[in-house]
Amino acid sequence: MAHSCRRVRPPGSAWNLEADIAVIRGRGLYRHLRTIDGPEDAEVVVDGRRALLFCSNNYLGLANDPAVVRAAQGAAERYGAGSGSSRLISGTLAIHAKLEEQIAQWKGAERALVFSSGYHANLGAIQTLVGRGDLVLSDELNHASLIDGCRLARADVRVYPHKDLEALERELRAASARRVLIVTDSVFSMNGDRAPLVEICDLAERHGAAVMVDEAHGTGVMGPSGSGLVEELDLRGRVLVEMGTLSKALGSFGAYVAGSRALTELLVNRARTFIFTTGLPPAAVGAAAAAIDIVQREPERRSRLWRNARALHRAIAAAGIATVPLESPILPIVLGDEARTMRACERLLERGVFAQGIRPPTVPEGTSRLRVTVMATHTEEQIERAGRALAETIQEAT
Repeated sequence: MAHSCRRVRPPGSAWNLEADIAVIRGRGLYRHLRTIDGPEDAEVVVDGRRALLFCSNNYLGLANDPAVVRAAQGAAERYGAGSGSSRLISGTLAIHAKLEEQIAQWKGAERALVFSSGYHANLGAIQTLVGRGDLVLSDELNHASLIDGCRLARADVRVYPHKDLEALERELRAASARRVLIVTDSVFSMNGDRAPLVEICDLAERHGAAVMVDEAHGTGVMGPSGSGLVEELDLRGRVLVEMGTLSKALGSFGAYVAGSRALTELLVNRARTFIFTTGLPPAAVGAAAAAIDIVQREPERRSRLWRNARALHRAIAAAGIATVPLESPILPIVLGDEARTMRACERLLERGVFAQGIRPPTVPEGTSRLRVTVMATHTEEQIERAGRALAETIQEAT
């Protein structure tokens, strides 16, 4: 007997979800998904329109590198499409253990542990290390995953102004907590600037605190072997927790925490985001392992990335567009108003360049921006085209 399709009765006026959406629209904060047909290459088809891609985190072009794709295919053929379980049941495959050994060697750490995402890694690590009676000091522009990890840890949380070392030191001097953990991005994802990690480590050691660094946008991009800003600044051994993603410059999916043997053992036993989720699929693990190998063997990819970043930064500056000093492949162009930012985003796409508009709550009120990112695979001609399109669009927007 066929079942009739009945309309679900709304649970009550408080559950008017359309009204919630209307509020978002009214504030100029409505978001929708854009569809890219094909790999995250320097040029893509976005919502049916061909455009240069200048908002991807595929910094080194590894997401669609043939060797990385072959490694993903080979891992899937050998181990299957999924890991089948959480890591503590039957979901730890030999390929997981091999990747963790590879990451530990690359990071110069005793051990590494792979998580299903950077969000999982940050939530799990912070909640494992601190709790009631402890204190977390967090930069105000840290990634949402660090912010949420701090909230869920039930520790006392103090947010210090962005990169303000004097404010951080005042908090450290006043601290009386059992444990004090400083958490910071190495490269701030929406500003593109770097944390003062040397000074943060100095302060932590002076006051008996520990440091956790999110290397999501440093991994693959910075350091002699590409392992991140901690390596570039020679801070190995001075940072308790290094988190990094496999999904940005490495072109795959997932994340890792690197540090001491004791740290990874504690995470295996206490990190809920590790214990209660299925292990990474083999294809993602195989791709990440191949990408790390390429990053170490081919430093010329990083050289091309930084050359392209410098070229676009020069073009933006020459057009009189205000942006931050070049510290990463992330070049934000702050327009302030949400509506103006999204108009600029659409006008830029009409000119054949896709650079996404970023609005609150991702960035503070009044600082909406185009987040422009560069890839090693962009050609000189593509950089020049993007520079011209940005100059014309920003001139119109202002």
